Amino acid sequence: MSNPIVPNPEIAAIALRWFHSYGRGEAETILNLLSDDPVLSFIGTAENEYGSGDNFRRAFPEYVAAHPLFEFNDAEITAYSCGNIGWAVGFGTVNVVTGEIAHIRVTQIYHLVHGFWRLIHVHNSKPTPNIDGISQELTQLQDLLDAALSSNAELARTGLATIMFTDIADSTTLAATVGDARWSTAIKSHIALVGEIVTEHGGTMIKSLGDGTMSSFNSARAALSSATALQRAMYDRDSEPRLQTRIGLHTGDLVEEDGDMFGSVVNKAARVTAAAQPGEIRVSDATRAMVGGSVDFTFSQQVSIPLKGLDGEHTLYLLEWQT
Repeated sequence: MSNPIVPNPEIAAIALRWFHSYGRGEAETILNLLSDDPVLSFIGTAENEYGSGDNFRRAFPEYVAAHPLFEFNDAEITAYSCGNIGWAVGFGTVNVVTGEIAHIRVTQIYHLVHGFWRLIHVHNSKPTPNIDGISQELTQLQDLLDAALSSNAELARTGLATIMFTDIADSTTLAATVGDARWSTAIKSHIALVGEIVTEHGGTMIKSLGDGTMSSFNSARAALSSATALQRAMYDRDSEPRLQTRIGLHTGDLVEEDGDMFGSVVNKAARVTAAAQPGEIRVSDATRAMVGGSVDFTFSQQVSIPLKGLDGEHTLYLLEWQT
């Protein structure tokens, strides 16, 4: 006779402990709740936010430490088990110390190991009814990429370069909220700010389209400094609407052969940008390697993820810009 499915208040309590520990940045507690099994997996709320196995387990404490602290309120958690397998479904409100409020949903799967329930899978999500808006934002970034690749961009076709893309988060919602005239003014000011900071750091803005930009630097250090300066400038601005920018960087040798290498370097930089969350700077492994162990930059949250249109998995890092 098979095991029945029964409510499991112990798992429900563990799931609640997960959220509270996560919000308080208690990485050690969270690690104790995770399974040691190599099939361990985690899916976050951001696009391409995925981790698994030992790599995820090693990187997760840094991820938790870098994550803004939050309180998990209005929790509704139900949990069940069937033999040595259990699961929990939770809903709640996340109140971040930065002032952001978000509704969160989570599904967790557990297995029983030596009398203790351990997490084997976590899937977090945020309910977002405006799917059309999200699709439009991703389309805008793709449009910028296509325009850069098809135009006579002022970019050297040979030599090492670091490509930087910027993209405003939630632009569709913001534009609809403030109206066309005010949005147009905000975007013009933003593009001018990007151009000014890029130029100050020795780079060249190659292309702007909508609220996105693409720039090129001969130095990875200069590109990283430019990205950091831009995020800080955005953060310090008091005017509304408050804009948050995703930034992505990749370094490669622009050796042209029917445009393939040129295209691949630019394409990967755009895909790295798409993997960033609002207010983040994501960099490729190649860009990070260019500055070695420089004390001028702090990298965290190493992840290996697939990137759209590119083979295999790619190692990305978060560049810390808040001091």
